[in-house]
Amino acid sequence: MELQGTVKKISEVQTFASGFQKREMVLMTEEQYPQPINIEFLQEKGDLLNPLKEGDKVKVSINLRGREWTSPQGEVKYFNSITGWRVDNLGSGGFEPTEAAPASSAAAPAQGANVFEEDEDDLPF
Repeated sequence: MELQGTVKKISEVQTFASGFQKREMVLMTEEQYPQPINIEFLQEKGDLLNPLKEGDKVKVSINLRGREWTSPQGEVKYFNSITGWRVDNLGSGGFEPTEAAPASSAAAPAQGANVFEEDEDDLPF
């Protein structure tokens, strides 16, 4: 899956006693009702956030993950996480419109052909 939006916040690397590392980014989506989405980048994927800064427009490839946890009292709870694995920086202006390529010369009539001649298969209008 992919999300697109503006970088709102980038956290510092968090390192845990086990050696596990994660870094988080908050992405503000660009839709009718913008949403702040927290995305985790695990282990070496945290380095993908190094060249980014707040305000950059990005497209992030993500995986949705879910897990089940049972409390000591036996209550079962479910948790979801959003994990990023790729970031494309779209710049400060987002996608820029591209111009259509000029028509190729193959579409032009052959030299010497009479462009005013009607073909039998032409439509009447």
